[in-house]
Amino acid sequence: MTECIIRPARPDDERGAYYVCLKTGDHGRDGEPYYQDDPDALGRIFVGPYLAFEPELSLVLEDGQGICGYALGAFDSHAFYARYEAEWRPRLCARFPPPHGDPASWTRTQHVHQSYHLPDYFCPEPYDRYPSHVHIDLLPGAQRRGYGRRMLARLIDTLRSRGSPGAHLGVSALNRPAIVFYERLGFQEIIRVGSGENEVIYMGRQI
Repeated sequence: MTECIIRPARPDDERGAYYVCLKTGDHGRDGEPYYQDDPDALGRIFVGPYLAFEPELSLVLEDGQGICGYALGAFDSHAFYARYEAEWRPRLCARFPPPHGDPASWTRTQHVHQSYHLPDYFCPEPYDRYPSHVHIDLLPGAQRRGYGRRMLARLIDTLRSRGSPGAHLGVSALNRPAIVFYERLGFQEIIRVGSGENEVIYMGRQI
C-alpha cells in the first residue's frame, strides 16, 4: 500500500482537490455519476475558496498517483463567508445562471448551481465558542489509515496557535462513518438542520 504525505496546499493543487471533492460528493460516496455535466460544481464551493482565502489552513494528502485527500478550514467563519460573498460568489453567478422550472425535476448539478445564487452561510450557535470551521475528504484508498486524524489534528493545532476557541463542521446525516470519525476526534453534535437527504448535522469541538 502506497504511503501518503501530508503537505500544505498549493494553488496548482486545485484540479486534484476538486477531483477528491467530486469522488466523495455523494454523502461521502462517489459523486461522479451525478455530476458528469459539471464535475467541478461542488469543488467551486467546498475547495476553491479555501485554497484561495485560507492557505494556512489548507492541507492536501498525496500519494504516488496524486492528491487523494484534503483538510481545509477557516479561522473566522463569518469573515470567510463575507469574503466568499464579495470576491468568489459573483463570478460563480455570472458564469452559471440559476436553473429554471420545477426544482423537483432538477439534476444535482442544477441544485448546486442554484446554491451559487442562494448560498448557505449557516454557523451553529453559540458562535463565539465555535467560530472556526473545518472539513475533510479522503478517497477510499486513503481512509482508515490515520491520515484524516493527523490532518485534522494539524488544522486544530494551527487554529489553537492563532487563538481560536473552537471549531465546527457540517456533515450529512447519511454519512454515518464520517460522524463516527468526528466523534472519535472530540466533536459533538450541536444542531441538526434540514431533513431527509438534505439533513446536516453540525458538530463542534472546543480547542
